Amino acid sequence: MSQQHPGPPGRPDEPPAWDGPQQPGPWGPPPRKKLSTGAIVGISLGGVFAFLVIVGAVTGEGETTDGKAAGEKPAPTVPVTSRPATATPSAPAAPTGAPSAAPGRKTDSKKAETGKLPAFLGKGLQYAQDEAQSLGFYDLRSHDALGRGRNQAFDRNWKVCFQAPAPGTHKTDVTVDFGTVKLEENCPKSDSGAREEAEAGGTMPDFAGKSVKVARGSLPSNASITVTDAAEGRMVLMESNWKVCTQDPEAGAALNGRPVSFTAVKFEESCPQN
Repeated sequence: MSQQHPGPPGRPDEPPAWDGPQQPGPWGPPPRKKLSTGAIVGISLGGVFAFLVIVGAVTGEGETTDGKAAGEKPAPTVPVTSRPATATPSAPAAPTGAPSAAPGRKTDSKKAETGKLPAFLGKGLQYAQDEAQSLGFYDLRSHDALGRGRNQAFDRNWKVCFQAPAPGTHKTDVTVDFGTVKLEENCPKSDSGAREEAEAGGTMPDFAGKSVKVARGSLPSNASITVTDAAEGRMVLMESNWKVCTQDPEAGAALNGRPVSFTAVKFEESCPQN
């Protein structure tokens, strides 16, 4: 009579079912353990590191430490023999003070050209200047023919009364000077402004009838000067429009740093009688 061993619960003669969760027991394999997240990450990093080591070993086999292919023979070194440097002869320096031209040869200097200067008396100052320049005369000057020392600020407001040099043929580098008056004024018989008033020096000149501006310009620059109106007590602003009536010190007296005083009136006025 056969002996039967007790089996797992269930129907007789059927193998046990392992579909559900496995429990340790005498009838089946031990249950499988699940890997944690940290273990999975560690295994992945280890695999990547092993792969890099293998790749590096493969690529490094074909090269030596100095970057040359394995088995490649170094190029033979050729000894270089140095040659002594040879000095290049330089051109002899020119002696100091040597003449730039050959002896006996003269350099031609530019000669001044000549031109014909026309007569400009009665012409407008601006016209006279433009015409003179068109003929090659560029050194042009002008002055107040009345001797009042006025500046020709607007050339179109002045007319020519005198000119130097006289009309004719002259070198074009000559200085052409025009004696002028304003358009509404009459030309004087003589050019009172052709020569600048000489500096006074140590003696007081005679300034009677002359422009206050001219008188001031003739005195030393450090002179103390006072100007008053001889007629109405007006302020003397534009001194070229005023003429001297009296002066102190008198003409011929020694200056020696003495203060100077003038009384004056406008040129169209008469000095008061004492």
